[in-house]
Amino acid sequence: MTDGTSPRKSVLITGATDGLGRATALLLAQRGYRVFAAGRSAEKRAQLDALAHDRKLPLETLELDVCDDASVQRAVASVLAQAGTIDVLFNNAGVNFSATVEDLRMVDWRRQFETNFFGVLRITQAVVPHMRERRRGRIVMMSSVSGFVTAPTQGAYSSSKFALEAMSSALRLELYPFGVQVMLIEPGYIVTGIQQAAMELSKPYLDKMNNGPYAPLYARFLASVTGARAKSKTTPEDCAQVVLQAIEASNPKIRYPVTQLATVAKWCKRLLPDKAVDAIFRRRFGIVREK
Repeated sequence: MTDGTSPRKSVLITGATDGLGRATALLLAQRGYRVFAAGRSAEKRAQLDALAHDRKLPLETLELDVCDDASVQRAVASVLAQAGTIDVLFNNAGVNFSATVEDLRMVDWRRQFETNFFGVLRITQAVVPHMRERRRGRIVMMSSVSGFVTAPTQGAYSSSKFALEAMSSALRLELYPFGVQVMLIEPGYIVTGIQQAAMELSKPYLDKMNNGPYAPLYARFLASVTGARAKSKTTPEDCAQVVLQAIEASNPKIRYPVTQLATVAKWCKRLLPDKAVDAIFRRRFGIVREK
């Protein structure tokens, strides 16, 4: 937490105009951080700016597309020009393409990785030199329970999160000598705007989902996750509190699971053989061998 006797710590958040990013931006601003909330939607940025103005919060938005080199360079330069430092980078922007490995087109595999992996890498590479030279800073990565276990139809999304976790592990070791810390946030089911966005991205696959060979699997997966999200009591604000813990901890953990599902899944992954984990998924989604 910042105080009135020292400069406000500055935080750059990607994907900050909706869901988990928005909740975190508002919480950190309420705690006294100077928040730069980045996003692509001009309408959502304007709404967040208006809210911050009404509440007199130290929060301002900026345009940022993590898939565009020039946009990333402009955004980072703007934050440094205004604040002088970037104390915390929260890589939150992400999308979810839900389809089987066979069905998902190559162009959408690339779009999945362009945002969830290369987008994170792009802005991280832009910020790291500044943190390294200052010998301090924190980089918070929004991963997922899908970063260590993979459900059917989530191959692309989960692959991008597995890659993010691997990159974060390398980065954590590489930046250790310079006092820059890297940590992962791993949520389970939380109702946010990403679910509706995922439905929009799935529209080109509706015919296959309804009539293709994997139609029963799609139906069971949708029913299962819809029910799980309905039962989830974890809110974006709860997740924001976990991000705050990661930012303020004197000795932060490497991974922060969010939701009971994430904790249970992590222990299952650690304690059970892969075949047992597969069996759990097959039972959950009614996956049986055709005769």
